[in-house]
Amino acid sequence: MTGFNFHMHSNFSDGGKPAEAYVQEAIRQGMTDLGFSDHAPMPFINTFSIQPGNFEPYCLEINRLKNVYADKLNIFLGLEIDFIPGMMDDFTRLIQQGKLDYSIGSVHLIGQGKEENLWFTDGPNIQTYDAGLQTFFGGDIRKAVKAFYHQTNQMIESQTFDVIGHFDKVKMHNQNRYFTEDEKWYVNLVFETLGLIKQKGLIVEVNTRGIYKKRSDSFFPSDFILSKMNELDIPVIISSDAHQPEELQLLFGKAMEAVRKAGYHETMRLTKNGWVGVNIRM
Repeated sequence: MTGFNFHMHSNFSDGGKPAEAYVQEAIRQGMTDLGFSDHAPMPFINTFSIQPGNFEPYCLEINRLKNVYADKLNIFLGLEIDFIPGMMDDFTRLIQQGKLDYSIGSVHLIGQGKEENLWFTDGPNIQTYDAGLQTFFGGDIRKAVKAFYHQTNQMIESQTFDVIGHFDKVKMHNQNRYFTEDEKWYVNLVFETLGLIKQKGLIVEVNTRGIYKKRSDSFFPSDFILSKMNELDIPVIISSDAHQPEELQLLFGKAMEAVRKAGYHETMRLTKNGWVGVNIRM
């Protein structure tokens, strides 16, 4: 256990419970820090992001909880912001508008311009992934995966944020059906993205959700990527991407083992003075 988690979702977006329920569960679990990172508002109707008009109430509620529970838990106001070229606002505008403590940059939807052009690579339904692969890429998995990583690279190069979320999540619904992660073309794409992550000084999360939801047999990112990240001295955090209070620290022990095995000696923790390293040597 790390005692802190900075990637989670309340019912302001697609989480299952009010924000205060996560705070109470974090205290019950003996956690020290909790960061809220609900999905940023999006310019089209959907069921997973903060709805129009609710961004200010979200910020107000998290800041209220900060004050109410200040003696029991360090609470931080964050946002997971999707990057969709030509559709999503500049990250900086949202960060400044909400006076956020931190932000996560993620790619879930591949494409640009308008909603009907977007391939949804996430969610519980593998059929959605497969249908989008056929519709938008004619079933060409290399073309599709390249589009995912190139959009991720564009986000890294053009936006300002702290943490990159589950950056190899395109593998989740693949499940070794269309490609394997040791194929050279795939490894080259991943390592290109890692180079950009290093240049921008981003933190990479080790996201446990794919495993505990039984949608992936490995963390985001995979072990071979973690090892390369350690070689490049790219900092990490461990996140559960919780959508329910009981998920706040699921598989954190196993994730810590993976991080240590990759050669890491510390993970990052957000404080009131910014991000700091926390020693995880045995």
